[in-house]
Amino acid sequence: MINKDFFAALDELEKTRRIDKSEFIASLEAGLASAYKKENATAAAIEVKLYPDQAKIRVFAYKTIVEEVTDDEKEISLEEARKIKPSYKVGDTISQEITPKNLSRIAVQTARQVIMQRLTDIKKDQIYAEMNEKSGEIVSAIVRKVEPNSVYVEILPTQMEGIMPISEQIRNERYNIGDVIKVLVRRITTNNRSPQVIVSRAHPDFVRRLFELDVPEVKSGLVTIKKIVREAGFRTKIAVASEDPNLDPVGACIGPRGSRINVIVQELNGERIDVINWCPDPLEFIARAISPAKAVQVHVNDEEHSARVIVNDNMLSLAIGREGQNARLAAKLTEWKIDVKPYSSILDSIDNAEE
Repeated sequence: MINKDFFAALDELEKTRRIDKSEFIASLEAGLASAYKKENATAAAIEVKLYPDQAKIRVFAYKTIVEEVTDDEKEISLEEARKIKPSYKVGDTISQEITPKNLSRIAVQTARQVIMQRLTDIKKDQIYAEMNEKSGEIVSAIVRKVEPNSVYVEILPTQMEGIMPISEQIRNERYNIGDVIKVLVRRITTNNRSPQVIVSRAHPDFVRRLFELDVPEVKSGLVTIKKIVREAGFRTKIAVASEDPNLDPVGACIGPRGSRINVIVQELNGERIDVINWCPDPLEFIARAISPAKAVQVHVNDEEHSARVIVNDNMLSLAIGREGQNARLAAKLTEWKIDVKPYSSILDSIDNAEE
């Protein structure tokens, strides 16, 4: 075991497992120390040192110098210690090399178990740190397993497992084993087995990151995404703004002939996206948020933080949207309660008032 081939194997393991050699050496030293103590049934303080340059492993036992020895495994008398070195005094720690000629098979097996556990811990910490840096980013992943409530993916290139719960999936989207998909890294949790990465395609930030990837003006900061609200699989509303008066933020996001927005819509499997110019004036912003419908009038009640939006009768269903979706998202985007009314209802109110 103690030869150049053994230490060459350490170098190879460093390359294949991408674990720093110094960390591996520390793991191996701890494993061998544990194995030696178990094999020899000793409670002594044992330290194993590896010397890769010399292709050697050395074992040391440490004892504390005392006046009167009560534990032979952990203590040595001052008299005995001074036979080794006259300057020793009570309280000092003395080390003695006890390297055996061969490590028994049991010791090696025990060391291997401890080493693998330590390596697993190191790898776990390494992956956790690596994925933690990617939190909030879009990564590519391969679908590995599909269950009724979860989709399991392999995140590229880390080969780490990611879990996409049903709440993070786009409604009505189908996933097949082997599909390569884009996912948002939401958060990383740890359990007794390994770090667990929760990924998403339904979160609003997934759309935000797609715009950053496909719209240079968003990535550079020339266009700012003020807010995104979304009902994944159906519709997204995104409010954008720019401090450059010569730059049209909506046009930048849509692109020539819709080239940019179409790429994002395709990634979202046809999900509708309304890109809206943000405005600090609540009346104007609410009118824009009801897009694609056109508002005729907007009345707000500041005390109740509510708004009544009047649209032409032929725009009513468009303004409300399927099952109230468009109006609901407009309310979330503006953070105002919105009630959509047809223009005819206003005329009826006027007629009734005149009567």
